[in-house]
Formats: sequence, structure tokens, C-alpha cells
Amino acid sequence: MNRNLFLRSKTKRIKTLAAGAMVAAMMAGFSMTSYADGGLEIHTEYPGVTAKAGDSLTFTIDLDNSGSACDASLSVASMPEGWEGYISGGSSDRITRVHVPNGTDSASATLHLEVPADAADGSYQVVLEAQGDNASYDSLTLYLDVDQLEVSQGDFSSEYPEQEGSAGTSFSFNATLINNSAEEQSYSLAANAPDGWQVAFKPSGESTQVASITLEPAVSQGLTITVTPPNNVSAGDYTIPCSAISAGESLDMELSVTVTESYDLSLSTPDGRLSFDTVAGDESDVTLSVTNNSNVAVENVNLTASAPTGWNVSFDTPTIDVIEAGATVEVAAHVTPSSEALTGDYVVTMTANASEVSDSAEFRVAVETSIVWGFAAVAIIVVLLAAIGYIFRKYGRR
Repeated sequence: MNRNLFLRSKTKRIKTLAAGAMVAAMMAGFSMTSYADGGLEIHTEYPGVTAKAGDSLTFTIDLDNSGSACDASLSVASMPEGWEGYISGGSSDRITRVHVPNGTDSASATLHLEVPADAADGSYQVVLEAQGDNASYDSLTLYLDVDQLEVSQGDFSSEYPEQEGSAGTSFSFNATLINNSAEEQSYSLAANAPDGWQVAFKPSGESTQVASITLEPAVSQGLTITVTPPNNVSAGDYTIPCSAISAGESLDMELSVTVTESYDLSLSTPDGRLSFDTVAGDESDVTLSVTNNSNVAVENVNLTASAPTGWNVSFDTPTIDVIEAGATVEVAAHVTPSSEALTGDYVVTMTANASEVSDSAEFRVAVETSIVWGFAAVAIIVVLLAAIGYIFRKYGRR
């Protein structure tokens, strides 16, 4: 009996201790749960954005705490391969922990992201984690859509923006204007060309020149841009900035024109007359105008002449060393008809010749015989008439 009573008493004490331990454990568990109740919340105002490859992005990260104030570690848990990013706060360049007060006050930090320049178009995710020292935890997923064209950003471009040709050529560029926004846009078209150049915008397939064009949302329009340089434009490379500007955006494009060397030489006189009068055997002076209509300088311009037999033609400057593009040089030509030339019209051809280009002009020359010979002829006729009269008088009586 005594042994049984002892055993029952011992068992009762063990059960009592076990019950006490269980209650203590439950109390301890209740205490830990209430300490972490609520915990951290990490969030940002815009967790989903669209970006372009090569963009630098920043996100303001806010942390709220409905539990006890704590110091929380803040880190980037995952990021696409090749992307770079870090977290900063206040004046600190980089941080790893942030103090989060309780109640309505929030803590904030800034996430900096670098999208790789070679990032392919697609959807990407970046995950942030916040871990409090009171066992509270939360995470935030950012969603990034990489697209070469940002939403609402249009495009103004040409498939072949570089062309080459000689001066006087009209260059025609095929361009495309895209309204990538969700609203209708009216674009003003303009070009900043060098002085003397002309630029015209025409819708593809149309002949009407326009200064503006209206596009519906998500619509593209083909344009023909005609660029015409001056005839005497110098050889070289030229850039023509073009723009399409609406109330919501400004789109820019550059066209490039390479003007090659072209040669054109003109031989004439200052007043344009290609005729003059002269006397047989006498020298007459003619002023020649040699104009370089090329877009480059012309060197070693030789002057020559083709005249009737016995005539002499010479030049003050038989060789012009250089004539700059657009310049005119005057040279005196000395023309002496043959002393035996009869009265009448003759042709003298003068030529200006360089290695790249030449030009000729035909001059009509009206030649008169010398008045001395006229008097001599009259005197001879008078003498002949007197001689004939004398003969008739002397021998006519027989």
C-alpha cells in the first residue's frame, strides 16, 4: 500500500511539472509571437517600369514597421545577370542596414540600377529583402520591361542617312516618323541646313511639300526628304540636322551629304559680247573673262587661240596659275589680222584649258582694209583715168 501511494504521488508530481513546463512554453511562445507581430513592410510607389538598354534607374524604397522599432538589413537578393545595382541612403553612398521606427513613421532608401547597354528586349525582375533584428522579414519584387523605345517616345530616322553626289545634285532621303504614344501628335518638321541649301519634306508617294504632319497613336508615316545644295557648293562633308517637334516630344535626326568635286569653266567677255571690229594689219585688244564655276580651285589654265592663216593672237597671261572656285580672272588678248586680209568677217576661236576642264568661245571679227590703201587705190584709179584721157587726146585726132 505504501509503495503504491508513493508511486501515485510521484506520478502526480511529474504530471504537474509537465503541465507547468507546457504552460511556460506556451507563455514563451506567446511572448515571441507578440514581439514580431506586424513586422516589416518594404514597398515602392512604382514597382513596375519600362526602360531602355543602357539606362540608369533609381527607385525610392520605403520601409514601414507595425511592430517594434528595429534595425533591418536591406539587400538585393537577386538581379539579372550582367546588371549592376546598390542601395544608398541619405548622404551615404552605400548602405546595408536601415533603422525602421514603429508606428506611422517610415524609413527610406534608394536603389540604383544600371541596365546593361546590350540588354535584350524582355521582362526582368529584381528582388529586395529586408530582415529585422526582431525576426521580422519582407521582400519586394521590381518588374522591369526593357524595350528599345520607351513608352510615349517616338522615333524619327532614315534607313540610309548618308549620301554622296556632285554639286547640283538633289539628294533624296527616305525617312520614317513614328508616334509611339497613346495620344494623337502634331509634329512640326524643320531642318537646319547650311546657307543656300534647300530642304523639302513630303509624305511618301505624294508631291505636296509639308511643314507639319499629324499622326494618330501608334502610327508611323513615311517621309521623303529632298536636300538640294547650291550649284557652286564646295566639295566636302555636310550635316543637315532635321527635327520633328510636337507638344509632347522633340525627335531629332541627322542627314549627311558628301559633295564630290565637280568642274565647270566658262570663257567669255565682261559684257558677254563675242564680236569686235579691227583693221587688217592692226592690233586690237579684247578683254577675256575666265570664270571657274567648279566647286574646287582650278590650276594651270592655259589660253590658246585658233585664227586664220597669217593672223597673230597673243595673251598678257597665257597661263593662269589658279582660279578659285566661283572666281573670275580677266586676261587681255591681242589680235592682229594679216596685213593682206580682205575686208569681211572672220572667226577666231579662243580656248581656256585645264587638265580637268576646258571651254571655248568663237569671236566674229569684222576686218576692214587700211584707209591708206583706200587712198592709194583712189590715186591709182585717178592716175589711170588721167593716162587714158591723155591717150585719147593725143591719138584721137588721127
